[in-house]
Amino acid sequence: MGTTMTSAEPRPLPRVGVVTVVYRSNHVLPGFLRSLPDAIGEPFATVIADNRPGEGSHARELAAEHGAEVVELPHNPGYGGAINAAVSRLPGSVEWLVVSNPDVVLRPGAIATLIAVGEQDPRVGAVGPAVENLDGTLYPSARAIPSLRTGVGHALFANLWKSNPWTAAYRDGATASGHRRDVGWLSGSCLVVRRSAFEAIGGFDDGYFMYFEDVDLGHRLGRAGYRNVYEPAARALHTGAHSTGTESARMVRAHHDSAKRFLRGKYRPWYLWPVRAVLSAGLSLRAAVLTRRLRGD
Repeated sequence: MGTTMTSAEPRPLPRVGVVTVVYRSNHVLPGFLRSLPDAIGEPFATVIADNRPGEGSHARELAAEHGAEVVELPHNPGYGGAINAAVSRLPGSVEWLVVSNPDVVLRPGAIATLIAVGEQDPRVGAVGPAVENLDGTLYPSARAIPSLRTGVGHALFANLWKSNPWTAAYRDGATASGHRRDVGWLSGSCLVVRRSAFEAIGGFDDGYFMYFEDVDLGHRLGRAGYRNVYEPAARALHTGAHSTGTESARMVRAHHDSAKRFLRGKYRPWYLWPVRAVLSAGLSLRAAVLTRRLRGD
């Protein structure tokens, strides 16, 4: 015979915590928040990091409507830094972190499926879903850690030769395979992370303002002995980026600066300084070319 919880009984402490970051994102946040209960299927806590409070932000009103907490970060530490701040506000009972962009709508059961995969092996540090685009295609949300060969080939030919073998190797074939598998890293647009693993490696490196913070997280999880697992049975719909086109040149520079930071960390031994120097020079040149192209020079 089942039991009925009365209002006097305490609520169970959540073992799932959801963290997201908003920046001019009020129009997409409601869809994300509405999708959470059916995607998780158990009690959870939610913290929203607002990287641009004020100026028309409705994060507090939306949070109150959905039982979430808001952390206002007026100095905008970037995505990784904001996620770290949000995680620090979650209750100690939380074992699994749902890290997601606000412009994502989670399919029913998606997070429950990811957590179930993580619970099968204590070495699983992160699990990511198949991320659907609005046109029905899949975003390559699970990839290999970039190596010298694949990284350089992808950087040089991704925009010129779509089917080049270096981009295919970098994207690891995980998204196209349709099968669960271990990968190098998972897109920060939506993933579940074991909290103990996240804290063991110090969370996101907040030295990344934008881009590559998820590559770095997957790389450091792997180095610490954890697995990054892609599970396409779980699905999330990416409803579209909410950044503005006027910042494209700035974003190109930020992307290449973050790539340099990651490669400096990956190839950090002193005897690899020639590799770091060549890669840095190549990325600077590529950023300059793309920025001039965007400006129409």
